[in-house]
Amino acid sequence: MLLERIYDEDLAQASYLIGCQAKGQAVVVDARRDIRVYQDLAAKHGMEIVAVTETHIHADYLSGTRELAAATGAEIHVSGEGGKDWQYEFEAERLLDQSTITLGNITVKALHTPGHTPEHLSFLVTDGAFSHEPGFLLSGDFVFSGDLGRPDLLDEAAGGIDTRFAGAHDLFTSLKEKFLTLPDYVQVYPGHGAGSACGKALGAIPSSTVGYERNFAWWGPYLAANDEAGFVEALLDGQPDAHAYFGRMKRQNRQGPAVIGDRAPLAQLATGDVATALAADEIGVVDTRHHTLVHQGTVAGALNIPAGTKAASYGAWAVDPETDQRPLVLLAPDSETATEMWDHLIRVGIDKVAGYVKTLDGLPSYTPETLDPADLVGFDATLLLDVRNKTEHTAGHIPGSIQLNAGRVLWHTDKLPKDGVIVSYCQSGVRNSVAASALRQAGFDVVELEGSYAGWADWKQMQNA
Repeated sequence: MLLERIYDEDLAQASYLIGCQAKGQAVVVDARRDIRVYQDLAAKHGMEIVAVTETHIHADYLSGTRELAAATGAEIHVSGEGGKDWQYEFEAERLLDQSTITLGNITVKALHTPGHTPEHLSFLVTDGAFSHEPGFLLSGDFVFSGDLGRPDLLDEAAGGIDTRFAGAHDLFTSLKEKFLTLPDYVQVYPGHGAGSACGKALGAIPSSTVGYERNFAWWGPYLAANDEAGFVEALLDGQPDAHAYFGRMKRQNRQGPAVIGDRAPLAQLATGDVATALAADEIGVVDTRHHTLVHQGTVAGALNIPAGTKAASYGAWAVDPETDQRPLVLLAPDSETATEMWDHLIRVGIDKVAGYVKTLDGLPSYTPETLDPADLVGFDATLLLDVRNKTEHTAGHIPGSIQLNAGRVLWHTDKLPKDGVIVSYCQSGVRNSVAASALRQAGFDVVELEGSYAGWADWKQMQNA
């Protein structure tokens, strides 16, 4: 048996390819939308992808299940559990509790493990060539390394009202009746790692075992004592902010994400043509450089979404493709950077990228306004905005600031003053630059605190020395 983990550092998301070498067939679980990685992996091992499936209706990224099936001809399998309100709306084979997908000697059995979501499935894998007993569990957003999938996202992202309590109860039951009935040696491969907003304390290690989680995870003592009330309270306490784009992901993943198909290489565009399209408001521009370079000058009206490991996350904070359908032009140093950026953006449904430019020359320029921490005292700001997470703000913040997460701020502009100057900050300046550029594009007057909270804290320490 072949079991390969494909990990996306951007969204802290894991997908898996399970293959039978004897049969030359493979199934992919929880695929992302830039699917070349799965096709290349299957080709490397001489396998054909014959099935694609997913653990649940995802909230943090747009599923690549339909994309991969369209490219390979594989059969789609999705959960049929969860009741009428949690059924997928596109054509696919429905999996119920104990349903199986068979590839030669390999059996992939669906286990209904509700809690994170009502329809959630985990996949118990048996390598029949080695043993008649299951050895692996793809746990999706049910059990993570050291943590559990949060049950409050339906309230936070899908318009639910107090569904978190039923979800927490379901999670307790799923642990007791499904997870803890498995042998301790079963290896656990979760759908996310550290940095994901789908839980509050995810471990960074790529896998665990049932026995390790039973004995050492925070929830173990609650299950051992059958203390459901204590479990629910501990589970729901301190969950991180849910990003606003999660609601769009939930809806689109349920309906069925659009299939992009083969993408032509991104073209390098003439800056004169881009300037003309900008003047006509026919395109948007994304500056993919680090915020320190953006602060030296950027394209007027551009969003700052820095290229690198968090481009999808930051892109989904700053762009809502349902309300702004203009194609994007990327300011990037080369074709490789632009193409990689596009790969990240389609993971969150930002598909329309018209091309890229390498230079600012010939484009309308703008220099974002920044403020030194020493000048903050006495500065005439209408609002001091902390765009970090709630937990960061609670741990320490600049006096007088209000907290509104960078992943939510563009969807909650009603909480911001329509007139006056907003001074904004995050921890180091990266997230703040993304949020500030989005707010400027929305018409707000935003000044970025140079160095953000870390810079202010250093200045404060120097004053107190």
